[in-house]
Amino acid sequence: MSDPTALVAEIEALEEKLARAKASINRRFIGQKQVVDLALTSLLCGGHGLLIGLPGLGKTRLVETLATVMGLNSNRVQFTPDLMPADILGSEVLDTAGDGSRHFRFVEGPIFCQLLMADEINRASPRTQSALLQAMQERTVTVAGQDRPLGTPFHVLATQNPIEQEGTYPLPEAQLDRFLVQIDVRYPDRATERDILLATTGVAEEAAETVFSPADLIAAQTLLRRMPVGEAVMDMILDLVRAFRPDEPGVSDKVRDTVAWGPGPRAAQALMLTVRARALLEGRLAPSTDDVIALAQPVLTHRMALTFAARARGDSLARLIDETAARLDGREAAA
Repeated sequence: MSDPTALVAEIEALEEKLARAKASINRRFIGQKQVVDLALTSLLCGGHGLLIGLPGLGKTRLVETLATVMGLNSNRVQFTPDLMPADILGSEVLDTAGDGSRHFRFVEGPIFCQLLMADEINRASPRTQSALLQAMQERTVTVAGQDRPLGTPFHVLATQNPIEQEGTYPLPEAQLDRFLVQIDVRYPDRATERDILLATTGVAEEAAETVFSPADLIAAQTLLRRMPVGEAVMDMILDLVRAFRPDEPGVSDKVRDTVAWGPGPRAAQALMLTVRARALLEGRLAPSTDDVIALAQPVLTHRMALTFAARARGDSLARLIDETAARLDGREAAA
C-alpha cells in the first residue's frame, strides 16, 4: 500500500499542473468551464469524449487546444458519407522492389495518433463508424489479420451536430457506450461572448502553452486510479446506475414507463473514474456524492434511451436523471 502522505503530495502537485493546463486552455477557449472540465476529465480518465453542439461554438478549437496543452500528437478526420474504414485505419499497398520482387507494406491511417478528432462522426456510414469500435475499447486495430497497437495514450474526441440530421447515421449503442462522457457545448453567455469577440477579432490571438507530455498524462491517469473513493460515494454510484434499469427490482414506475434500456456496468466504471477527476480539477483530495450528482448527466444520458411513449410525450432524459439523482441524494441525506 502506498504512503498516504506521499499520495497526498502527488495529488497536490497534479492539481497545480492541472490549474496551469486549464489556464492555458482558457486563453484560447474562453469561458464554458464545465465543457473544459469534462474534456479534461475524459483525458485524465483515459477515456473518450463526445462533444455535441451547434457549428461555430468552438468544438474544433477546444480539441486542438487540448492536444497542444496536453502535448499529444493529434489528427483530425472529417467524417463524410463516402468515408471508408481504410481512410481511418490505413491499408496495405503492394510495393515492387528494384529486383522485381513484390511485398505488401502497411500505410498507417490517421487513427495512429494519441488524440483523434472525429469531426461530425455521425455523418459516416455504420460500416465506417464500426472501424472505431475496436480502437476505442482495445487501443488496437486489426488490419489484414494483424493486430496493430495505437498510440499511447490514445483518445478519441468526436463532435456531433444535434440539429442537422439529414444525411447522418445515428451512432450505435455499442459505440455510444464507449464514450466516457457526453459533453454538451451550448451558447456562451453575454459576458463570455464579449470576451470571445475581443480575443478573436484582433491582430493576434493567444497561443496555448504545452503543460503536459504523454508520459505526464499517463502518470496522471495512474495517480487518478489510486485516489480513494468513500463507501458513500460508491453506494451512490451503484444506486444511481441501477435506478435507471427498467427490469431492476425496486425501480420507480416513472423509470419503467420512460426508459427503454438503461446503463450497464461501464456507466458505473465511468462514474468511479470521473468523480475522481472532478475532485482533482476542483482541488480536492477525494470525491463526494456531489460529484456523482454533477456527473450523472454527462455519464448517463448517452447510455440510455426513451421508450416510444416517452418520446411522444416529449419526456427528457436529462430531467429524469436530475430528478432521480436528487431523490437518491435526499434519501442519503436523511439516512
